[in-house]
Amino acid sequence: MAHYFQHSQRARELGIVADGDEPGPYNAITDVPGVAVGHTTVRREPDVHTGVTAVVPAGIGPRPGGTVLPAALFTANGYGKLVGATQLAELGQLESPVVLTSTLSAFRAADAVVSWMLARPEHAGVLSFNPVVGECNDGYLSDIRARPVREEHVLAAIEGAAGGPVAEGCVGAGTGTCALGFKAGIGTASRRVSLESAGAVRVGVLTQANFGGTLRIAGAAVLPEPAGPPADPGPGEDGSCMVVVATDAALDARQLGRLARRAVFALGRVGASYGHGSGDYGLAFSTSPLRGGVPAAVPDRCLDPLFGAVLRAVEESVLNALCAAVTTTGRLGRTVPAVPVDRLRKLAGRASSSGA
Repeated sequence: MAHYFQHSQRARELGIVADGDEPGPYNAITDVPGVAVGHTTVRREPDVHTGVTAVVPAGIGPRPGGTVLPAALFTANGYGKLVGATQLAELGQLESPVVLTSTLSAFRAADAVVSWMLARPEHAGVLSFNPVVGECNDGYLSDIRARPVREEHVLAAIEGAAGGPVAEGCVGAGTGTCALGFKAGIGTASRRVSLESAGAVRVGVLTQANFGGTLRIAGAAVLPEPAGPPADPGPGEDGSCMVVVATDAALDARQLGRLARRAVFALGRVGASYGHGSGDYGLAFSTSPLRGGVPAAVPDRCLDPLFGAVLRAVEESVLNALCAAVTTTGRLGRTVPAVPVDRLRKLAGRASSSGA
């Protein structure tokens, strides 16, 4: 087991993102007060490149003893193993850390989240619990059938979750994931938004990027150079993508569902194909608990700035995942290249100089 922090290049600092938005101080989901992120990276060269990422709202847990938050789920393509999905959609409530991992390890991870809950004294009276675990298929680079993620890895990610800067790229649940033909992984971003009737609010996203399509920067296609044997088709169109959205705006579950939709729509801005074998999910929650019968503080007509912020933050989070990732050789000698950052900068610079 290893905790792995990667010093990353970020799209905004490289000049690839210049949308005029105001990010939070860390440009991360942790800019939403009370939201922490933890990673555990599991590597055994050459065949294992996987891990766990946990998004942990402060005090989260089932009642009695824990905080339950309004939440929503949007499924764009349901070829995935999202544990806890039905109760999340039915009740519009989140009572668990959001744990991300590898496809065949999702079920062990869910059991580990139950162990986390049972060990906490404030939950001594709890008899039912809905762990939320999402996954991406990292089997192109990692020995997914070995199911190398164990309970200790999940608990380390949850217990080690912290605010502040978030490691990106080949870390945690993004260690073995690929997107748009390149090595990808975990990416995050945030925005500050002013809403009529609600004032200043924050929204942050974290993306486990692992999907097919063709990367597009300023309208131009960016294709990888072949890195493996000619017969190797590469990562392909399958894989899945998890996008987690957090906000401190006082939204109800229905409104959070609207944010979750925009989070998945945003993947199209970078060229996602939403392939048959890809599980594409958006999960949104608010850190402002709404207690029974209390209406949302933000009228629907005021949500447009938040919608736009989510679209642009998710786009930036994917670009951050790509820019931070490094060329990786894994199972069967397969190699997935890092994105050509210099080319992305040139394309973005041309668009900026032309006023596009």
